[in-house]
Amino acid sequence: MALIQSVYQLLWGDILTLPLPGGSSIGLSLLVLILIPSGIYFTFRTRFLPFRLFPEMLRVATEKKNVSQKNSISGVQALIISTATRVGMGNLVGVVAAISAGGAGAVFWMWVTALLGSSTAFVEATLAQLYKEKDPLYGGYRGGPAYYIHSLFVKKNSRRKHSVIAVLFALSGLICWCGISQVIGNSVSSAFQNAFRIPPIHTTVILVLVAAVIVLRKNATVKVLDIIVPIMASFYFLLTLFIILKNAGQIPSVFQRILEEAFGLRQAVAGGFGAVLMNGAKRGLFSNEAGSGSAPCAAAAADISHPAKEGLLQAFGVFIDTIVICSCSAMIMLLTPEDLTHGLSGMDLLQTAMQYHMGDFGVIFIAIVLWLFSFSTFIGILFYARPNVAYIFGDNWLSQTLYKILALVMLFIGGLAAYTFVWDLGDIGVGLMTIFNMIALIPLSRLAIDSLMDYERRKR
Repeated sequence: MALIQSVYQLLWGDILTLPLPGGSSIGLSLLVLILIPSGIYFTFRTRFLPFRLFPEMLRVATEKKNVSQKNSISGVQALIISTATRVGMGNLVGVVAAISAGGAGAVFWMWVTALLGSSTAFVEATLAQLYKEKDPLYGGYRGGPAYYIHSLFVKKNSRRKHSVIAVLFALSGLICWCGISQVIGNSVSSAFQNAFRIPPIHTTVILVLVAAVIVLRKNATVKVLDIIVPIMASFYFLLTLFIILKNAGQIPSVFQRILEEAFGLRQAVAGGFGAVLMNGAKRGLFSNEAGSGSAPCAAAAADISHPAKEGLLQAFGVFIDTIVICSCSAMIMLLTPEDLTHGLSGMDLLQTAMQYHMGDFGVIFIAIVLWLFSFSTFIGILFYARPNVAYIFGDNWLSQTLYKILALVMLFIGGLAAYTFVWDLGDIGVGLMTIFNMIALIPLSRLAIDSLMDYERRKR
């Protein structure tokens, strides 16, 4: 546990502290030092893709589905899978944590992080498309960072079946997703106990049984997410829109508060500009997952006419996650009187805010939304696990099924008790994934940029 805590601090703790005017300071973690400069670099290399090509993202997201391989998925279906995992607890618990620790200004820096992350998401998703291969087990295609990392370190005609860095990435991902499975189980059982007084064991057994029916079937994942994700995101967005319209007169003051606290013009909850910026940046990176290498595992499975198209779709996914859904959670909290939420944090803060806006229905609604968000995340991460299990253990159903059973066991254990040890393992997993992914992403990024130029040339 001491070793895990040390690795956690190395990845997520402040390894560099910069003094700021006024006596405050800004602490920078290793992952922030990697992801923020990379996001800026990719934004310049793609010539400000999130702004310049946003209309094209919308067009690609709404075009007719067209697949050429049996059992393959469309580009939009790959977007739905990655959105299922992005639009998860980070959009509820993560936003609450950012505002609790960094004040309203943290929301602004989450927006900035998302805009930078869109370019990173484009690069990694396009590379996943460029290095995808046919999937002999599930049909269609598979790929992701393990596969393009392999191409970077193993020569084309080499007899080597594995790259050390690619194996480390795949292992980090499998560890991370096991940790997340336990967090999901605990969050859902806690929310249902608070909202409905249902004992955790009852919620957990039902959750695991329903999940098992879906994930242990060959190709049920995509069909289920096609239904759940659009419905849950739409309901959450519409309810937030209702709350915003109901409190329309307060909107200007909320945006003023966000901007004032973002630049330290008003004292933030955690004190100082540095706390505001870092809480927003860290939670933004955790929520949209850009650079971690998760979403490319879905992006590679897309049967799409041009690699850059999937890159644009995944860049759009970051927009949906942070600019839309995270902003919904932020507005729900910031439109609640501060004296009601003072001293609260976590789900208590969000449920209090929803109770203020919608009465007891609000508390029940948040519990159901958390269940849908978390459940879709669980199904999505097991889709991510497929190509990584195959890369390490080869093409066989035994290893695929054993990992799914392990994830279901972790889901069950998490529903009954919270083990911080495993939660830290999840955070370490995503941190290591990011480092191994970025090792290949920067040198290979020129291929993604070339693909973007080719796509734009063809469009012209």
